[in-house]
Amino acid sequence: MPLIPQPPPPAGGALLTKLHTINARYGYLPPDELRHAANELGVPLSQLYSAATFYTAFSFEPRGQHTIQVCLGTACYIRGGEKLLEKLEATLGVEPGETTNDRVFTLETVHCVGSCSMSPVMRVDGDTHGRLRADRLFRILKKYQPEATDAGEGEKEP
Repeated sequence: MPLIPQPPPPAGGALLTKLHTINARYGYLPPDELRHAANELGVPLSQLYSAATFYTAFSFEPRGQHTIQVCLGTACYIRGGEKLLEKLEATLGVEPGETTNDRVFTLETVHCVGSCSMSPVMRVDGDTHGRLRADRLFRILKKYQPEATDAGEGEKEP
């Protein structure tokens, strides 16, 4: 018999499904929504936090519409991944783990995306951009800007 009685766990997958639903709706896991989900599932709030902190798919902070992942694995690092990251930090005004004020971009670093032959590599929402140079980043980012149009070619960098 356990020292502290625990409620039975929710049906298989219900907890992660609930976390994914909240994350998809809000782009992160707001505390009020987590409390509501814990009550709805009949589990301690700590159980939701435990699962949410284990998986990198979940965030407790608002995220951007688009997630930029800069690969800093060995091949990418050697071929200029760090320079790409520095250019993105300067252009977007954020550091890895942060989101731009307009919530368009969240910047992250990863250790490998499995595209070493195309290094240095950056992914935006799963779209892989390889053999990059810092001077090409603006053109890529522009595709993901909400107001991106063909008429705006002369606009300045984001």
